[in-house]
Amino acid sequence: MNAACSASRGTWLVTSTSLLLAISGVAQAQPAPDMSALSPAIREADPSINTSLDAAESDGDLPRRRLISWNEYDGRFITARLGGGFLWDLAGYAQDENSEAQMALTNKGDLRDFRLLLKGQLKFAPRLSYTIGYMYDKAREQWSFRQTGIMAEVPELYGSIFVGRTKEGFSTSKIMVGYQGWTNERAAINDAFLPILADGIKWSGYAPSGKFVYNLGWFTDSRSENETFNKNDRQFAARAVWLPFTGTNRGVLHLALEGRFAASNDGFLQYRSKPEAYQAQSYAIDTGKFSAESAVTLGIETYYRPGPLMFGMEYFFNQVQSEEENDPFFHGGEVFVSYLLTGETKPYNLRGAYFERTSPAQTVFEGGPGAWELVLRMSYADLNSQDIHGGRFWRITPMINWHLSDNIRLEFVTGYGVLDRFNQTGSTVFFQSRIQFQL
Repeated sequence: MNAACSASRGTWLVTSTSLLLAISGVAQAQPAPDMSALSPAIREADPSINTSLDAAESDGDLPRRRLISWNEYDGRFITARLGGGFLWDLAGYAQDENSEAQMALTNKGDLRDFRLLLKGQLKFAPRLSYTIGYMYDKAREQWSFRQTGIMAEVPELYGSIFVGRTKEGFSTSKIMVGYQGWTNERAAINDAFLPILADGIKWSGYAPSGKFVYNLGWFTDSRSENETFNKNDRQFAARAVWLPFTGTNRGVLHLALEGRFAASNDGFLQYRSKPEAYQAQSYAIDTGKFSAESAVTLGIETYYRPGPLMFGMEYFFNQVQSEEENDPFFHGGEVFVSYLLTGETKPYNLRGAYFERTSPAQTVFEGGPGAWELVLRMSYADLNSQDIHGGRFWRITPMINWHLSDNIRLEFVTGYGVLDRFNQTGSTVFFQSRIQFQL
């Protein structure tokens, strides 16, 4: 086992190093591409469309207002920007008798996330951008690397290649950093099926017209075996996004199909998730560890953003290959609507096919109201199949987001969830809030 692991790591290092050397040679030989030429008609029609993408991807979107400059460096050889984030969560619960028997939940307020992010360009290789993410893992009480790696633009092929630790590229909700989402937590089925990060190589491509965006990624756990996000020994993920229109008059319509093949983790799979409350002490749905060879996940997405109003849905179908468990099948998803009462439009990244942070028209610190957003989401997860009884869970979540500025956001969340597990059905009322700061 150790020899195989060492060989796998050696192969990964040799492959990555060779690829980066090849990319660096191309980058040094040619001038930096002018990515602003991508879909100029689209950018003129809708200023909320962003056509740039660098190694930090969704982790690195910039605030519209630059309030400070001490965290930015523009040197002879590199540029650098130091960013960060801080989340503090509060969660309370009102459970019926069955729910208390299913989940032991205690009211709690605690740190949710604290991270630092360094990103920039390499001036001696203008096509290369880099990112280093470092986060305090509260669950393990230790620091770990997050989005970290190098991206090279290849405009001749209308795309870019990333090597390192990143999002797989499956599910817009998962691709978006948690700070920018419309809700405080992703849907339970999303966290059950998909890891937050993976180590590998990802290609992000686009059509110059802006009508089509796609990504392909291959990942292994040779360097992340002991990370909390690790779910598989290796996986391949692909997403194709069709954008019939992107413009001020009609907004953004995002239609996507995606697929994922994932080998089991040392011969086992396990799908589990908390009840969309990070501070919860119990998992709502959990298959437990079971023997399996692999799993194939298919997903569909639809997002429509005509302006301040926005609709979205994602649904996943997960077929497991397990001779011992008779190939169980799991599924689930979410649908939501959000509305910015103060009239702002949530920005959309055309290169990455995801949404970015909301920027208030007038911040509280400018004497304005900030941006007020109403959200209503319904989510569903089904982890019961064959002899596996991981549970069924659905939740309705109304919430209010108050974006005081580009950097500060308060969230006020309630919810009603029903869990069918352990041969009983229990209901829970959720009371949650979050304080969020981004640099």
